[in-house]
Amino acid sequence: MPVETVTSDGETLAIIVRHDFITEGVHFFTPGEFSQQLGFMKHDRGKVIQPHIHSPVQREVTYTQEVLIIRQGKLRVDFYNRGRRYLESRMLEAGDVILLASAGHGFEVIEDVEMFEIKQGPYAEQADKVRFDGISHDEVVNKEDPH
Repeated sequence: MPVETVTSDGETLAIIVRHDFITEGVHFFTPGEFSQQLGFMKHDRGKVIQPHIHSPVQREVTYTQEVLIIRQGKLRVDFYNRGRRYLESRMLEAGDVILLASAGHGFEVIEDVEMFEIKQGPYAEQADKVRFDGISHDEVVNKEDPH
């Protein structure tokens, strides 16, 4: 499955776009109300995207949403609900992209990893996140994508 939405109790926790996703034109994975928008574009040679400027629009961001782009290696993502209860995990590999939309998450590097992180700013230091204890190796429930 090249695109997977991880949910809990009707809430989108993450959207995972696997390295083998492909479609023509422009495709957005996120609903319009998300504070972080994630899309994919594939255009043929010669396509012209009209020059443009983004207008200043005041937005209110309550929760930070972040996008990780895995450039190299393997990363396990552990998902938690808002009550900090562990739910399940997914494995990401080179070329995969994930939008972390809500609730909690943690990571374990399985193979040396290089990745990009993209999120709203400015970073609010201590106010931006609340850390908590994660799971042990024995507790991992890996919902591997059979792609």
